[in-house]
Amino acid sequence: MQIETFTGGIFDTNCFYLPACGILIDAPQDAADWLAAHNYPVRHLLLTHGHIDHTWDAAQIHQRHACSVICHPETVPMVTERDFFRKFGLGWDVDPLPLESLQELDETESFSVGGLDCKVLLVPGHCPGSLCFLAKDARILFGGDVLFAGGVGRWDLPGGDGELLFSGICTKLFPLGDDVKVLPGHGPATTIGIERNTNPFVGGR
Repeated sequence: MQIETFTGGIFDTNCFYLPACGILIDAPQDAADWLAAHNYPVRHLLLTHGHIDHTWDAAQIHQRHACSVICHPETVPMVTERDFFRKFGLGWDVDPLPLESLQELDETESFSVGGLDCKVLLVPGHCPGSLCFLAKDARILFGGDVLFAGGVGRWDLPGGDGELLFSGICTKLFPLGDDVKVLPGHGPATTIGIERNTNPFVGGR
């Protein structure tokens, strides 16, 4: 599977573009211009969760590409309400997506989009509505901010829950298999096996 990676914004947020499918996973700051510079068309934008560093360019990408935007129902207010994050004391406004552009998605064993067959896992704890997308044939997990190389997503933000996050990683991600490659929302790639054995937060559980 060909995957192009862009890292943008002040939080060095990763997004992943699948040329064969026209799929973009997450939309950090400056992703829209990166797509334009490479003439990458987007047919489907998949959001792992609603934090602004992952959705910064979502509205702009939707406007430019007229793509579908796929997310968990709990993500919807985060990407459609301009002042959502200001309600929690955070100093950002969202460039809102139109409600009609959104396709809501929950956990499912099989979800097909753009020719890509995925298993979708709901793993909250970092953020309500956090989704991980397992590309079944390629054995690649697009994990958002759930599991990192040597770390996990922070759980001290509004809606966070550390034990819920740890439990979700152990009961939903680890059973996927040690060979599964993890492409996280921040930092380098890793594997389920490496994190199962060495991660200081959930390794050895």
